[in-house]
Amino acid sequence: MSTAPGPVTGPAPDAAPGPVTGPAPDAAPGTAPGPALGAAPGPAPGAASAGALLRDRLTGLLPRRSDWAPARRNPRRDLLAGLTVAVVALPLALAFGVSSGLGASAGLATAVVAGVLAAVFGGSNLQVSGPTGAMTVVLVPIVHQFGAGGVLTVGLLAGVILIGLAVARVGRYIRFMPTSVIEGFTAGIAVVIALQQVPAALGVAGIDGERVWQVAAGAVAAYAAAPAPAPLLMALAVAALMLVGARRRPGVPFSLVGVVLATLVAELAGLDVARIGALPAGLPAPSLDFLDLGAITALIPAALAVAALAALESLLCASVADAMSVNEKHDPDRELFGQGIANLAAPLFGGVPATAAIARTAVNVRSGARSRLASLSHAVVLAVIVLAASGLVGRIPLAALAGVLLATTVRMVEVGSLRAIARATRGDAIVMILTFAVTVALDLVTAVAVGIGVAIVLALRAIARTAQVEQVPLETGDHGEEERRLLEEHIVAYRFDGPLFFAAAHRFLLELSEISDVRVVILRMSRVSTLDATGAQVLGDAITRLEGRGITVLLSGIRPGHDQVLAALGVAEHLRRDGLVFPGTPAAIAHARGLLTSARGPRPAGPPGAPPARTAHR
Repeated sequence: MSTAPGPVTGPAPDAAPGPVTGPAPDAAPGTAPGPALGAAPGPAPGAASAGALLRDRLTGLLPRRSDWAPARRNPRRDLLAGLTVAVVALPLALAFGVSSGLGASAGLATAVVAGVLAAVFGGSNLQVSGPTGAMTVVLVPIVHQFGAGGVLTVGLLAGVILIGLAVARVGRYIRFMPTSVIEGFTAGIAVVIALQQVPAALGVAGIDGERVWQVAAGAVAAYAAAPAPAPLLMALAVAALMLVGARRRPGVPFSLVGVVLATLVAELAGLDVARIGALPAGLPAPSLDFLDLGAITALIPAALAVAALAALESLLCASVADAMSVNEKHDPDRELFGQGIANLAAPLFGGVPATAAIARTAVNVRSGARSRLASLSHAVVLAVIVLAASGLVGRIPLAALAGVLLATTVRMVEVGSLRAIARATRGDAIVMILTFAVTVALDLVTAVAVGIGVAIVLALRAIARTAQVEQVPLETGDHGEEERRLLEEHIVAYRFDGPLFFAAAHRFLLELSEISDVRVVILRMSRVSTLDATGAQVLGDAITRLEGRGITVLLSGIRPGHDQVLAALGVAEHLRRDGLVFPGTPAAIAHARGLLTSARGPRPAGPPGAPPARTAHR
C-alpha cells in the first residue's frame, strides 16, 4: 500500500519522502525534529488538552452567522415586534430602575445595554433582557448596605460568574428545578414587588427598614398620619386600566397609555406628586470609577446571589419562550454567556444587573417575533427615547410607575397553577408554601435554597420508601422432604429491591440485624438499582453483625458497578477470599446446602441424575 506524500505523525516504513514529526527508524541521534537544546519546554499534554477544551467551549459560546438567518425571512415583522416590546418595556424599565434604588436612568441604561448584548450573545432568538422585578428584590438590600457603587460592582462580578457558569456548561441543569419551587418564588416575588410599591403609591418617602414588609408597614403608618389621596388614586387608576384593558384589548399597551394619561393629569391639574426627575440626555460614557477593589470580598456573596437569580430567571424565561413558539430551542449555556456579557457591560454605563424578562419576552413572541432582530430593535428604540425625550420622561409621576408594577404583580401570579400544585401532593404544597413564605419574609436566594433543599429531602424520602428488603422462599428443586426441611429451617434468602443508599441504608441494617435461628443467610443483590458509600458500609456492618452471631453470609448477583464500590471500601473482602460471593442465587443455594450437609454428615442421595438445587430468581 502506497502512502501519499505529506506529513506523518510516526515512522512508516513505506512512506514517501516528506516531513516527519518523529524519528525515522534509521535516523541518527539528534536529527529528529523536536525542541532545540536550551529551548523552553512546551506545555504538558494535559495542559494542552485542557487549553484546547477551554478554547473549544469559548468558541461554541460566541455568536454565529446562522443566528441571524431567521431575521432575513421577514425583518419587517421583527421590527414591528421590537417596537411593540419597547413601548411595553419603557415604563417597566423606568419603574424597576426607581424601585431598585438607583433611579430611572439606571433602568433605562440596563434596558438599552443589556438588551443589545443579550440579543447578540444570548442563546435564545426570542428572549428580551433588561431590569426585572425579581432582580429588584435582590438589589434593594444591596443598595441599603453598600450603596449604588456596590450594586454596580455586584453586577460586574455577577457577569464574570455567569460566564464561568456558561463555560462549565451548568445551563443544562435548570431542568432539575422543581416546579413547586418555581411557582413559590414567582408568587413570592409578586408580593415583594407589590410591597415595594406601597411607599410610592401612597406618596410617602424616607421610610427605612431591613425587610420590604417593614418598609411597607411604615409607609402605611405614615400615610394614616397624613393622608394624601392623589398618589394613591393615581396608582390604583393606572393599575385598574392595565388589568381591565388587558382583558378587553390584549394588543394595546395599556401600561404606556396609563403612564401618559397620569402624566397629563398631573401636569394639567398641577398635582403635587413626586416625579422621576431629570434624566441624562443619553447614556453616560463607560466608566469603572465605581469599582472598589477592597470591597470585592464583601460583595462576593451578593454577586453569587445576583448571578444565581440571573441564571435561573433567564433559563426559565428561555424555556417559556420555546414553549410559546414553534421549532424554537434555546442553548442554555449560550444564554448564560449572553447574560454574563450583558451584566459585565451594563454597570459600566450605570445600569443595574439584568436578566431575561418573562413579561417582555411573552409580548415579543405574541407580537410575531421570529429572530433576535426584534429584541435588538427594542433596545434601539429605547435608546432613541433616551436621546430624544429624556425631559418628558422625567415628568412621569412615581405613583404612575407604582401602578404599572402593581398591575404587573397581579398578572405574574397564575392562580390556576398554584392551586394545581397545592392539590398535587402534600410535598409539593409544602415546598411551594415554604418557598413563598421565605421569599416574602427574608429574601429570594434564601427562599430558593430552602425550597430546593426541602424538595430534595422529600424526594429522597420518597425514593427511600420504594426500596425494600424482603425474605424470599428458596426453590429447592427435586430434593426429598428431609432435605427441603433442612434448607428451609437453616437457610434464609433476602432480596434487595431498589436503591441501597444513605437515605434507606440504616433501615436495611435494622431489618437484617433481626435475623435469628438460621445458619446461612443469602443476600441477593441483583435488584439493587443504586449503591453508594453509605449503603456499602451499612451492608458491611450487617455482614459483620450476622457473622458475629455465628451466621454464614453469602452474596449473590452483585452488579459490576456496585462491585467496584464494595471493593473500593473494602466491604466483603473476606467473603470473596473465602469463595462466598456468587454470580447468581442457584450457586449460592448449592453452596449453602453443601455447608449444611457437610456439618451433618453425608446427605441422602437423590434420584439418579437429580439436578442441584435451583431457583428462578437471581
